[in-house]
Amino acid sequence: YRLLSGLHTSTTLSIAKNYYAPSKRKGRENWEPNPSYFMEKFEHHPEYLRNLHFSYVVLLRALRKASPFLEKYKIQTGNIVEDETATILLKRLLDSAILNSCQNVFSAFDESVMFQKENADSLKGNFKGVFHNVSSILDCVQCQQCKLHGKMAMLGYGTALKILFLPENRLATSLERNEIVAFINTIAKFSNSIREIRELTSEYWQGGDVRPPPLSISDEHEIITGPSLPPAITTSDDDSIALVDTAIGLVASLSREGHLDSDRETELVQMAFARHPDVLILAKHYGADMEKFLTMSRFVGSHDIHEPDAIIVGSGLAGLSAALNILDRGGKVVIIEKEHLLGGNSNKASSGINACCPNNETYGDYLESFKADTIRSAGESARPELIEVLISNSHEAVTWLKERVGVDLSLRAQLGGHSHKRTHRPSNGMAGAEIIYAMQKAVRAYEESGRVEILVDTRVTRLLTDDNGRVYGVEYQTAGETGTKEMTTANVVLATGGFAADRSTDSYLSKHRPELMGMAATAGPFSTGDGISLATSLGAGTVDMDKVQVHPTGWVDPKDPTNPSKILAAELMRGVGGILINSEGNRFCDELGTRAYVTDQMLSHDPYYAKEKKWNRNSEVPTFSLVLSSSAAQAGKKHVDLYTHKGLLHRLEGLKALAEFMGQDEDKVRSTLVQYQLDASHGKDEFGKTSFRGVPATDLDKEIFFAGTVTPVLHYCMGGITIDTEGNVLDENGHKIQGLHAAGEVTGGVHGDNRLGGNSLLECTVFGTIVGKKLPIRTRNDSRSPHPPPEEAKRKELRDVSTAELQRHNTPQDCWVAIFGMVYDLTDFADEHPAGAKSIHDLAGTDGTAAFEAVHSAGLLNEFEDDRIGPLVVASAPSPENSPRDRSVSITELQRHNTTDDCWVAFHGDVFDMTEFAKQHPGGSHLIQDLAGSDGTDRFQSIHKKGKLRLVDEDRVGTLVET
Repeated sequence: YRLLSGLHTSTTLSIAKNYYAPSKRKGRENWEPNPSYFMEKFEHHPEYLRNLHFSYVVLLRALRKASPFLEKYKIQTGNIVEDETATILLKRLLDSAILNSCQNVFSAFDESVMFQKENADSLKGNFKGVFHNVSSILDCVQCQQCKLHGKMAMLGYGTALKILFLPENRLATSLERNEIVAFINTIAKFSNSIREIRELTSEYWQGGDVRPPPLSISDEHEIITGPSLPPAITTSDDDSIALVDTAIGLVASLSREGHLDSDRETELVQMAFARHPDVLILAKHYGADMEKFLTMSRFVGSHDIHEPDAIIVGSGLAGLSAALNILDRGGKVVIIEKEHLLGGNSNKASSGINACCPNNETYGDYLESFKADTIRSAGESARPELIEVLISNSHEAVTWLKERVGVDLSLRAQLGGHSHKRTHRPSNGMAGAEIIYAMQKAVRAYEESGRVEILVDTRVTRLLTDDNGRVYGVEYQTAGETGTKEMTTANVVLATGGFAADRSTDSYLSKHRPELMGMAATAGPFSTGDGISLATSLGAGTVDMDKVQVHPTGWVDPKDPTNPSKILAAELMRGVGGILINSEGNRFCDELGTRAYVTDQMLSHDPYYAKEKKWNRNSEVPTFSLVLSSSAAQAGKKHVDLYTHKGLLHRLEGLKALAEFMGQDEDKVRSTLVQYQLDASHGKDEFGKTSFRGVPATDLDKEIFFAGTVTPVLHYCMGGITIDTEGNVLDENGHKIQGLHAAGEVTGGVHGDNRLGGNSLLECTVFGTIVGKKLPIRTRNDSRSPHPPPEEAKRKELRDVSTAELQRHNTPQDCWVAIFGMVYDLTDFADEHPAGAKSIHDLAGTDGTAAFEAVHSAGLLNEFEDDRIGPLVVASAPSPENSPRDRSVSITELQRHNTTDDCWVAFHGDVFDMTEFAKQHPGGSHLIQDLAGSDGTDRFQSIHKKGKLRLVDEDRVGTLVET
């Protein structure tokens, strides 16, 4: 393991030393180092550097043993000059001082005692197998240069071990030329790596305002001590020496067991030698209890400065909100996530986040209405004090996401259970994914400054507490590593989510709601209640653990209908006008009712549930059809496109196709929809529904429907850890557990019996922010500035770019490319493109969005902000003279082209012939044809951004004029 770790360390050092590629854009002529990357990898893992030194010593020991053979070795390549030079250099290496001065170290280990037990042959086979396996793995490496270096190092290792295990008299007949070449080159590589450690460390401390703590030499003791140490403790010399010996013994033991890193070990040893009273007093009173000595040592030296202000367990919106608020205040945070990716279930949230009432005056919303809706949904378990905090902070929460984090939340919808439009969502994208992406970016902006450390694939196994029950850290384990480690802090924040996906026999779901164990769930498989278990092990109270939300609409995938994991059919689908129809072809509820109400009406189709109001675990969960009209589909277009792409939602032309998809009688479906149209015209239906959006068009046979199959699914756990209004975790008696806090779905009581749609992201933001703002922040002598918030960042002044101007920059020497509506000058970058310049040059002067999107995510464009020219403005540039696409079109002429076979439409002052495009329009041809012969700008901009017109640039007829 140590040899392989040493090889990995050497590779990492090479990356750190040659991190930034030469770039004309960045003013780099040569490869340049990244000392911060070096420190990030090794600051908390000095054992990796020790493994490099260990590996180097193994190589040198082998070199020493092979010296007699190598001194006589004939180098014969055919080039006499090079052969002679190589022979001289090899002899200089064999005569080097290090091989002579380290002789005692080299002889301290004897390989001949290895593999002497009964299973020696098996051990030898395993030992060789490891190296063979690693060498085979290297065959999978795509980069030929990386593969060559890796194979060379493995061959060098193998040669060293062969030398060490073979008798000296067999070396001459056992070593081949390629082995010797690899062996010598591996020694050189590791020698360079060891030198790079010193160089990168020096560059890290000298590269900015960061400086290592000043050191001085104590003449009396000839040791390094800090300048600010207090006077030595006044005891007799014998007592003082005994306490120093006790302290250093404890420190050495703690270091060997992995409880102290090398920096902390060095600091405590220095303090002990300097007779620092804090350390000697600890040694005096806790010398017989190593665990307590470790706990109390947190309060001495500079350890508290390096210690994070908070450890946050979980990386969903609640955890990231707490982290970003701490970081923005100047704090230091460690985020621990058991999954490989950040975001948790927050990534999946699709309907939006509730708030009252930023820019919402036109919808008549007010706080008391929002509070009343939330309390009504919470039912008898409502906790008014927590709901008050949730509602009163909603405006600030959404404003913070928009202004600090930079999330687009420009659209609003009215979800089920709400009296007003108050659910905010992006105009282009899913709410959860957009919020989490922006939050990750904001938090990771602090990584370079060292303010945040993110540990993925890492599970917290235990909360550390002192004798008074105060939490002071965590025990954790990283996937692929043996054993656990400890990390200390003044405050731990639990943000680990719920338990809806845990179907084990001893799960919280099995204990509190066993009848739901057979239902599918939308939560990720990681939702297993870890945070609740950690907290309750310390005596934390829980509340509402039997309150598990069954969401009425989870998509049934026709390709895999029995899969226990379902994709949520967002509340928005019903909010924009989607209606639910049962297997008999009837509506049966107010689709905009609360989740509890709609679910109850769905499950009541089962006779046992209808009578007992309790689900029978052995019953088959019923399915229903969710149907949207064309106008409803347009209002929820982003969701509709996503679900259609996944094969969960189907586009159906006319009532007959809809009935066939549903397996229903056509007349019955027609009767249901006609009655719905009639109810909408009256403003109320038999179920009490009073808000009607997206009502199907009058002519049902020409209407374009979108329909899919849905079923009730487990979605959210209202129950969890008991907290107060500040996010403090409370024990079973209602007392605070000092140092422990929680936010998000891991907590209970905020939502009562049933959560209102759109309140989960709100809860995470509000309570995560409250916790992040209240925790104390230590003062640190770290002047490295974090990245500024978006509004403070300096932005390059941009200008509009027409299509014609873009097309002129179409050569390798002048290469502009449009991506997602923004024009970039990629002239200099093309030569640096990992896939080669040609793929960039092929897009010169064009819109490369499709090519880019096929390979990359939009977030990659953040690296190219300095290369932006400005937004692409389609149809703003003058066309060539006499071109029919640049002629004037009067309103009268436009109006004459008003049929499905001759369909002209004006958008943003330009006229387009949409006859052919209408047939391909994702929302249906009638939406285009309804605008034939008219100005469709208002309808267009309510759904699309202006840049979307680039799709029909070839269909432009000319400019609209009044006469």
